[in-house]
Amino acid sequence: MESPAGGGRPSDVDPQAWLLSLGEAAGGGLLEGVQAIGVSTQQNAVVPLDAQGNTVRPAMVGGDKRTQVAAADLVDALGGREAWAQAVGCVPQAAQPVTKLRWMARTEPENAQRTAILLQAHDWLVWQLLGRPVRRTTDRGGASGTGYWSAATGGYRTDLVELALGHQAMLPEVIGPAEAAGRTPEGLLISVGTGETMAAAFGLGIGLGDAVVSLGASGSVMAVHPEALVDGSGMITALADATGMHLPVVTTLNAVRTLRGAAELLGLPDLESLSDLAMKSTPGSHGLVLLPYLEGERTPNLPHTAGTLAGLRRESMKAEHLARAAFEGMLCGLADALDVLRGRGVEVRRVFLLGPAAELPAVQAAAPALFGTQVVVPQPADYAAIGAARQAAWALGASQGTLDVRNPPVWQGAVAQVLEPGDELAVGQAVRQQFVAVREQTHPGAL
Repeated sequence: MESPAGGGRPSDVDPQAWLLSLGEAAGGGLLEGVQAIGVSTQQNAVVPLDAQGNTVRPAMVGGDKRTQVAAADLVDALGGREAWAQAVGCVPQAAQPVTKLRWMARTEPENAQRTAILLQAHDWLVWQLLGRPVRRTTDRGGASGTGYWSAATGGYRTDLVELALGHQAMLPEVIGPAEAAGRTPEGLLISVGTGETMAAAFGLGIGLGDAVVSLGASGSVMAVHPEALVDGSGMITALADATGMHLPVVTTLNAVRTLRGAAELLGLPDLESLSDLAMKSTPGSHGLVLLPYLEGERTPNLPHTAGTLAGLRRESMKAEHLARAAFEGMLCGLADALDVLRGRGVEVRRVFLLGPAAELPAVQAAAPALFGTQVVVPQPADYAAIGAARQAAWALGASQGTLDVRNPPVWQGAVAQVLEPGDELAVGQAVRQQFVAVREQTHPGAL
């Protein structure tokens, strides 16, 4: 279930709206014969409750400039980015619960004062479905995104809740991936639930050796790894997954927004037209290189920079070469993010490519050679919902003794196209080198 966060601004959402939409979704006999339910929701929403379990204010979702100030404030308060990375495996970002608590403490001190219990969206929904029991639970995946639970130690940092909110609050018990949160009054088993990133990874069925590259306006790269990665630079966010493993994530601020910008510059109506034009060029875009840092960048950490177009020669100054350079620049930026993980010992044997832009021919033509690995493009589906269903099946099987708590149920794999780098690998790596050379020259030592 996603909450609207129009234009990237934080929205306040009444959690009751989530319950109503859940009720609507479950109508029409959908739950007939169902024995277990899993809940996956957007991460980062925080639901502050008072001592009686009533919402103090609407749930906070999204993040904007106001919460960016709170994030910077928290980074300084603990002594810098490295201190946060060591404490909880991530540096506070605008959308994270810990940052929203700081924002509330500064902007709505009375609400902060009344807040006694902290839940995320999936925790709150599970708790409501179970009839608001005394025990409140969460999973490792959801907890790892809060900014006050460490995937490395498997424990809360209550001092960071106090640093952000101004006082302690009750936090949900973190239970195992195959554990049930409980049963409804009607006897339906409810699994622990998780955030949508972890649920989507579980729904896709990714395992060791797999990475997922998500092409939104911004981009993200995540991979399954057996241990938590602590990264002092803050480029890696050390999340936990929904299976008991770890899910290190590296984000870039510029993915599809790079393509949209190029399409506008070239006067093209849509990304399909940009892709068609790019396919008229050749790998390397006749020497044109676009460093796609249009909104500044997180990977590499260049918050105040702008994009760079290099390699302008008379023969490269054609629309199709600029179109191709936009695709190559976007994918090379994501390849940089992949390399941050590879540099920390994360094995990447294949890459799952997600998002509508993954269907574009120019993306599919260039991605395998630039990433240097097999690329899998799954058919569009609600993988977060599929992951939640798989978690429910696991918890049900574990409760009945038919499934091992260490091994999730075998699940139907995603229907997908598989693209191999093949003969293009050497050419792709040369294009990548061209990009790296321009990056190093323009921003020495940034990565």
